[in-house]
Amino acid sequence: MYACTCTSVQVWENAMSATRNRRDPGARRREITQAAAALLVEGGDFTHRRVAERAGVPLGSTTYYFADLDELRAAGLGLLADGLDEAVAEMRRQTLEADGDPEVLASLLYDYLNDTDQLRADAALQGAALQRPELRHLERRWSDNVVELLSTWTTPSNARLLAAFMDGVGIHALLHDEPLDRPTLTNAITALMRLPAAGEEKK
Repeated sequence: MYACTCTSVQVWENAMSATRNRRDPGARRREITQAAAALLVEGGDFTHRRVAERAGVPLGSTTYYFADLDELRAAGLGLLADGLDEAVAEMRRQTLEADGDPEVLASLLYDYLNDTDQLRADAALQGAALQRPELRHLERRWSDNVVELLSTWTTPSNARLLAAFMDGVGIHALLHDEPLDRPTLTNAITALMRLPAAGEEKK
């Protein structure tokens, strides 16, 4: 599910270390956006200067391509959200192949919980969404996509519970430096998928 590491800091740094075409405005903007995303994941002060230093571009480039710091932050968060979209796409592929098997879902979730870079990226997106309502749609994209997918094998209300559970165990893994084990995840996912919901029938 969450094998995608496109949002990891290492990938961003590798991308920025590649040969740059400084006459390509699109490439320069992508470099700045990647740097912004990396700094959002790491935490600390978020300034034009720090982003420019991280991207290896002149300070004026950040204000040239982005009207203000809020626009730059939103671009970085958008990149994190794109990483979640790719993760859900991989989850969809593997889950469909397994016909919604809870053990497969648990295994995918366990792999995600062991990807610290991805966890921190997701936490950064969640934190920004909590502080800035106008950015919540970026975080809700993940939840909505997961609910849509899992509703194939359980009720929509159970699918929403599963999405909330996945959010919760991600925060738990970051706070405790260790994820829940596979059997625990499997038992929880199985129970939530089979939970009866009043007024709804399984598809």
